[in-house]
Amino acid sequence: MAYFAPYIDESGFHMPTYQDIRDDLIAQAKQIFGQDVYLGNDSQDYQLISAFSNKIYDALLAAQAAYNSRGPSTAVGTGLDVVVGINGIKRSGQSASTAPVVLSGTPGTVITQGIARDENGMKWNLLSPVTIGSNGTVSTVATCQTFGAIYSPANTIKYIETPTLGWTSITNPVDATPGTDVESDPKLRTKQAVSTANPSRSVLEGIKGAVANVSGVTRFEVYENDTGQTNAMGHPEHSITTVVEGGSDQDIAEAIATRKTPGGYTNGTTEVDITDRYDQITPIRFYRPTYVDIDVVVNVKKLSGYTNQTTEDMKSYVADYINSLFLGNNLTLSSLWGAALQANRIPTSPYFSITGLTAAKSGQPQGTADIVLLFNEAARGSAAHVTVNVT
Repeated sequence: MAYFAPYIDESGFHMPTYQDIRDDLIAQAKQIFGQDVYLGNDSQDYQLISAFSNKIYDALLAAQAAYNSRGPSTAVGTGLDVVVGINGIKRSGQSASTAPVVLSGTPGTVITQGIARDENGMKWNLLSPVTIGSNGTVSTVATCQTFGAIYSPANTIKYIETPTLGWTSITNPVDATPGTDVESDPKLRTKQAVSTANPSRSVLEGIKGAVANVSGVTRFEVYENDTGQTNAMGHPEHSITTVVEGGSDQDIAEAIATRKTPGGYTNGTTEVDITDRYDQITPIRFYRPTYVDIDVVVNVKKLSGYTNQTTEDMKSYVADYINSLFLGNNLTLSSLWGAALQANRIPTSPYFSITGLTAAKSGQPQGTADIVLLFNEAARGSAAHVTVNVT
């Protein structure tokens, strides 16, 4: 194409390519200095024109990015943060995983700024100070030093990183509650799209928009049973059932309370009393997801180029896919094949072929059937739960 001045029309922003800019500057240079001037790729003049062309093209790319930042569907980074602010929402920041732990040792021992370590080498800070009780144990909370979704199953935080006289052991009796990464652009766009339901005339859509806007909420589902009997999912008659991951109980309950209809029953195992402006107390109920660890076994035939990193990549891709599922979504095994195959970085010359794949809820026999989850369950993946057998 020939060079043209950048412009905006009904189809969007248009600008010339780097080649168009370069060719136009070469043509203008020949008009100034004569058609016989040498502007081959190896000439100094060409190199200078090429550098100018590249700078001009960079400026046009910045203009294009600024144009695209006007709407949530094309804005990225801080531009997207500004756009979604119009809807009164913001990007969720990262948080650290936490785990209840039990420390054992000599009664009366005071542990200051204690640090523990799990089987994966992650370090966890203890609340400080902590004093071991008269029975030789004390319960406290450990916070992971690394932000993000760090998974630490029960009894894996068991190493003392900062030895202290009188402190002999530590363990986490239950799974750690994973933290969250900084909210990605795609997830923020999804939140913005749902948030537009806040002023909607549909009560159900309004509840979805309000819950989506609660700080820290990562995933959620809202169900309505408008019949006069308990439905197949076990939801009571004339009720709203909400399942929410992340966010504080208080904020979630307030979001539901401000959108639900008077007299509507809220269903769930987590209950928070909300007091309105007239001091009337209304119990608001919702569910927290029950996490179901998934064990996956992938049998592969090693081909040229396969390395130990390929194995680790495969485990990571499978675990990430499982964690990306919506709450209550069943896990289809065919999708796990696709996730594992992402480790084949060169599709035309693959590193491996999959000869078999099975999966099951942790502790149950492996199989090839899809894994069915309840409405308030969430499949949870971890590289530690993915086994890759290489032949």
